[in-house]
Amino acid sequence: MTATIDAARFAELQATAGADFVVELIDTFLHEAPGMLAELRAARGAADADGYRRAAHSLKSNAHTFGATALGAQARAIELAGLGEPAADDALLTALEAEYARAAQALRERRDA
Repeated sequence: MTATIDAARFAELQATAGADFVVELIDTFLHEAPGMLAELRAARGAADADGYRRAAHSLKSNAHTFGATALGAQARAIELAGLGEPAADDALLTALEAEYARAAQALRERRDA
């Protein structure tokens, strides 16, 4: 099983940005990511292909910043695929939300360590 957060990428972020700033980045991500997930759901419901791709892109970029590679990969797959069959999209979004929950927990643990 792959680590939820890539330790090397996270360490590189800390070395580059500083540990205190990384804490701020984590807090911002934990605050904003649920909105990105909600945007994805809303765009799917409205059949808004552009909004769907933009929200997935934002989540992907943020996830990769922290080394949340599985979350980033899932968001990237959604971004590239765009809107599809509603039931299939719902399954992808449910899986993405579950991976976000894992990544958020791992980031909280790193922040609080």
